Amino acid sequence: MEDFIVGLTSGALDNLNYWWIIVLMAVESSFIPFPSEVVMIPAAYMACAEGKMSFPMIIVCGTLGALIGALINYVLSYLLGRPIIYKFANSRFGHMCLIDQQKVEKAEAYFQKRGAISTLIGRMIPAIRQLISIPAGLAKMNIWSFILYTCLGAAIWNAILVGIGVACHSTVPKDELIAIIGHYSHIIGYAAIILCILIIAYLVWQGVKKR
Repeated sequence: MEDFIVGLTSGALDNLNYWWIIVLMAVESSFIPFPSEVVMIPAAYMACAEGKMSFPMIIVCGTLGALIGALINYVLSYLLGRPIIYKFANSRFGHMCLIDQQKVEKAEAYFQKRGAISTLIGRMIPAIRQLISIPAGLAKMNIWSFILYTCLGAAIWNAILVGIGVACHSTVPKDELIAIIGHYSHIIGYAAIILCILIIAYLVWQGVKKR
């Protein structure tokens, strides 16, 4: 798996553009396993090194791709229903996509516990991020609320990864970045979550302070 991520990261650093960011992030948000770290961090790194892409457009394209992938899961779950979705999760193809019944049940329990807002928060949690659209579709969540929460969560997550990419450009050579993402991709994800929590906590604290 590490070699696979290293190869993806190396290819991303050499070939990424706005179109590929949309396509790869759509894949990442659908039922196909694909780490967003190997898309957004290299994209930001390239923007610093070459100046061919802008940070706002990277975040916009990443968020658009995430929404497309999330809508695929949402619509399929909405139309097919729980029995077929669970049958897929227990199938050989589902396992090839790193999906099983336990993961779907976990995402569904998370959705039921936190309600519609889980589609925002869930976009920033590893193992939940790719699957949170499934219980939203099964519950027939309002499509416009789903789009709003998905875009907000994806935009926050992508902005954090872009920030990591910018920070890496000033401190990490290209070859080292490839190795770091390949070896520590899951840790990068958790670090981004911690950073996101700190940002949200700060904003909440500022709001309370003003009141």
